[in-house]
Amino acid sequence: MSETVYLTHGRIDLALHTLRADEGPILLLLHGLGEHSPASLPPEYEGWPGAVYALDFTGHGHSTVPRGGGYTAELLQADVDMALAHLGGATLVGRGLGAYVAVLIAGTRPELVQGAILRDGTGLAGGAPGSSPYIGFPEPTQITPPDPFAIAELATDVRPPDYITEFVRLAAEFSNCPRPISVCASERAPWLSAVVAEIGVEATSVEEALKFYAAQIIDK
Repeated sequence: MSETVYLTHGRIDLALHTLRADEGPILLLLHGLGEHSPASLPPEYEGWPGAVYALDFTGHGHSTVPRGGGYTAELLQADVDMALAHLGGATLVGRGLGAYVAVLIAGTRPELVQGAILRDGTGLAGGAPGSSPYIGFPEPTQITPPDPFAIAELATDVRPPDYITEFVRLAAEFSNCPRPISVCASERAPWLSAVVAEIGVEATSVEEALKFYAAQIIDK
């Protein structure tokens, strides 16, 4: 069972789980839409030479479920910012929606994000630019988490490719890592295709990306 600390983000208590406490580089896992952090260290991260943490986004897992929704990817980005401030920096692994959030925070906190690994998962695509407006009708009596408002709002958030590439370019310009973003996803939503086309991004395997970022940090 993981150990958990709670970080205060406004009126939200964010659950940050320690999956493995260790010296060395830090790995931070970001889950997909409607999911939560794993209860124990997933086998694919056993080879990481340091501590491994996992964050429950607002409205997910053991984190607070706010009243009335109002979810955006930028809100979750701020969640990760709180976790990075607490940890002092980390390499990110984002699944699905967590992958999109990882790109946002890699661009806005390049000094704290030592590489972002983007993986397939729930909520990866979001809403395409120019798609028909969608108004969700969550059931407020549903047992939570995950918050039904989060599912309704974040599943269709619009992600223009030219918006996310600005964050990729910020990461490429200001990160100390020669390859700040690694794409390890088979699904290619329009925003993710735009990310892959940018300088400082490479499509690769999860195993290779983990080894690359671990070596970059240890060699410093």
